[in-house]
Amino acid sequence: MATLYLVPNVLAEGDWQNVLPASVFPVLTETRYFIVENIRTARRFMKQVNREIDIDACTFYEINKRTDQKDLPRFLKPLEEGHDIAVISEAGCPGVADPGADVVRIAHQKGYKVVPIVGPSSILLALMASGLNGQNFAFRGYLPVKPNERSRELANLEKKINTSRQTQIFIETPYRNNQLVEDILKTCSPATLLCIAANVTGDDEFIQTKTVQQWKGKVPNLHKVPTIFLLGT
Repeated sequence: MATLYLVPNVLAEGDWQNVLPASVFPVLTETRYFIVENIRTARRFMKQVNREIDIDACTFYEINKRTDQKDLPRFLKPLEEGHDIAVISEAGCPGVADPGADVVRIAHQKGYKVVPIVGPSSILLALMASGLNGQNFAFRGYLPVKPNERSRELANLEKKINTSRQTQIFIETPYRNNQLVEDILKTCSPATLLCIAANVTGDDEFIQTKTVQQWKGKVPNLHKVPTIFLLGT
């Protein structure tokens, strides 16, 4: 049976072999059909793994916010013809905070074999390194952009932390990171714990957990740096 492989991507610049398993090499080398977020960066990643891959012989389908959902079943057509397909995330693991989940769901509905390959997830790596509750946690994705709405949402997240000790994990568009931190420090209780995990697995990786009070005046510049934020007790 043809297989839909979920291929992880690196989170930061560096040698892919430091963060990805060896099984990524044969999958990318032998597969000819790919579902990716961005064709250009996917091609570059594939060449990093194996310079001998014949990129021009590969077929790429792009899945992102501009993709028409009606096109997704067509992307899986090669599976019907007995060809493997690899889904490659822009960074980290496909299907986790990633549009690849949509094609995976369709693959299950059609009875295709789905195989996830082990790889780095900035969400889980940040949780692992945070020291916050790893038994009960929730990933919230992006918080509201408007300041008033975001402050209300932060207050709601803090209630969940205080009532159930549920760690709250979220992200922001990198160029808005600094504003998000400012809102956290203004809104949350001084005793609430905030973990900032920036450029996870990168050479300049930064992961620290402090109280909101301890962070005040000591937050690094996170502008355009991929960052995961965690709140807890």
